[in-house]
Amino acid sequence: MKLNQLRDNRGAHVAATRVGRGSGSGKGKTCGRGVKGQKSRKGVAINGFEGGQMPLFMRLPKRGFRNPRAKRYNELTVARLTHAIKKGALKADTTINENMLIKSGIIKRLYDGVRLIGGGAIDTPLSLDITSASSQVVKAIEVAGGKVSVRVASEKKKARPQQKKTAEKTDTQETDKETGTTAEKPPEKTLEAEASGASESGGAEDAPTPSDPSSDASTEKPSGDNQS
Repeated sequence: MKLNQLRDNRGAHVAATRVGRGSGSGKGKTCGRGVKGQKSRKGVAINGFEGGQMPLFMRLPKRGFRNPRAKRYNELTVARLTHAIKKGALKADTTINENMLIKSGIIKRLYDGVRLIGGGAIDTPLSLDITSASSQVVKAIEVAGGKVSVRVASEKKKARPQQKKTAEKTDTQETDKETGTTAEKPPEKTLEAEASGASESGGAEDAPTPSDPSSDASTEKPSGDNQS
C-alpha cells in the first residue's frame, strides 16, 4: 500500500452530474430544466406553493407541541431485567447500574438515562442504581427485599377536577343541616318595597271617606232664583 494507492471505498463519493455539455449527454442545452418558466431560473424555491390557493401544510390541523426540554429515557421492563439475571448476564448480588446494563447488552443506548417500568414479577432481592423508576416497581423491589436508588423522582399525574354531580342550589332554597331537606325561603323585602308599602298604608288612613252625593244635595241651601 502506497500513498498514491489510497482512495475512498467504491460508492463513497458520487461525482456531480455535468450539465450543459451537448445534447448527446442528455443534460445539454437546458440542463434538464425544461424550457422557460420560473423553475428554469436560478434562485427559485417553490416549497409548498400551490399557485396561490391554501397550501396543504396550512389546511391540515395542528395539535399539540413538542417540548424542547423533555427528557428521553430508555425504558427497561422488569421481565427483561429478571431474564438477563437468570441468563447470567447480570449478577443479582451486586449493585446494577446503567453502565453494567450497556456492557451486558441489555440496552444499546443510554439517552438521558434508564427508566425501570413494570411488566413482570420480582422474586429475588435486587439492588439498582438507575436514573428513574416507576413507583409500583420500587415498591415491588422493596417488598422482595431489594433496594432502588433513583436520581430522578417519578412525577405523579395531576388528577382532573371532578364535576359536581349535584345540581347547584338556587338562592331561593335553603337546606336544613339536621334533616337535609330543602325549604323555600320567604322573599326578602327591600327598603324600596317597605317604603312604598308604608306610604300606601299611610295614604289610605289619611284619605277622607267619600260622602254620599244624595245627602249633599239635600243639605244644600236653595239659591236666590228658587226663592223668587
